[in-house]
Amino acid sequence: MRKNFGAKTWLYPMPVLIVGTYDENGKPDAMNAAWGGIYDTNLVMVCLDDSHKTTENIKKTKAFTVSFATVNTVVPCDYVGIVSANDEPDKFTKAGFHAVKSEFVNAPVIEELPMALECKLLKFNEDGICIGEIVNVCADESVLDENGKIDAKKLDPIIYDSTTHAYWNFGEKVGKAFSDGKKLK
Repeated sequence: MRKNFGAKTWLYPMPVLIVGTYDENGKPDAMNAAWGGIYDTNLVMVCLDDSHKTTENIKKTKAFTVSFATVNTVVPCDYVGIVSANDEPDKFTKAGFHAVKSEFVNAPVIEELPMALECKLLKFNEDGICIGEIVNVCADESVLDENGKIDAKKLDPIIYDSTTHAYWNFGEKVGKAFSDGKKLK
């Protein structure tokens, strides 16, 4: 038996994405954007309201980074989602974040978040969908496996559960994509 809930914004897993920008004076900002993901092969999208300082910054600088909140960064990542840079200009610093300028775009890479997509603005849709071209992915060596690839378990990203407003960590590996289904051929 199934229970009906009506139209809800429930999707699993929902990554917790931290969007990093610089303002026109080079001051870093970050916000928690729960609604986002891959848009196409080399494109990422995040849903951003016009009222956000981050939106204003992206429109001015034409660049942003998208980092993944991790188990070790739940508190500062939640903080940048509940506090607006329009109200708290030192939000980035109060979160305990430190910025290093991306080598590829005019946006900050947040040192405390071990993986980032470095993006240049492709377009903003009328409905608030920000689409960026991923020009580089960078990761701290601490989250790499022995082959130099990003290890999801070491990254330890969190996901957002919109039904309970909770953050969860990744589970265990349960299969191999593009492989396990071959058993049914």
